[in-house]
Amino acid sequence: MSNGLFRGDDGKLRCWWCSATPTYQDYHDHEWGYPVHDDRRLFEKICLEGFQSGLSWLTILNKREAFRAAFCDFDIYKVSQFGEHEVNQMLVNQGIVRHRGKIEATINNAKRALEMVTEYGSLSDFFWRYQPAKRERHLTRSDLANMATSPESIALSKDLKRRGWKFVGPTTVYAFMQAMGLVNDHLEGCWTHESE
Repeated sequence: MSNGLFRGDDGKLRCWWCSATPTYQDYHDHEWGYPVHDDRRLFEKICLEGFQSGLSWLTILNKREAFRAAFCDFDIYKVSQFGEHEVNQMLVNQGIVRHRGKIEATINNAKRALEMVTEYGSLSDFFWRYQPAKRERHLTRSDLANMATSPESIALSKDLKRRGWKFVGPTTVYAFMQAMGLVNDHLEGCWTHESE
């Protein structure tokens, strides 16, 4: 695995980070890095990346269905209407990460997201403005493991914070950009690298 790839049971080469569990491998093969333009999915992902801060992504992935149930499948309008009652319900919900600040940030971010939909027409139109120009890159495992931000994620983070979003630091935003396909950080040789 010196080149950052591992061969799965199906014979396909994949990025090393998804070798830990079948859940990670499924996420890698079917979600991570594929371009997403659906507002609900974009909102869900940026919120879950905020919850992931300080934890492993696998923890969040394993709790994702409980998060979806708690946050009305990340319906932006419904979440924007949540109040103290819903916050208190979530603080005793063992299926999710019970962090008051992150829960309240998700509700706040839903309100901010509605403002952006009014201004830009969709979250997709807003977020995809930050897609970096296509450039030839030959990422190594070391590059990817040490790539926590980019100029675009820093700029997007600043813009979101200026608009009142919470838990959207540049590292969180870069992970969001990787996952939603704004950047293609699958390693060269990974079977999904050219399929996006």
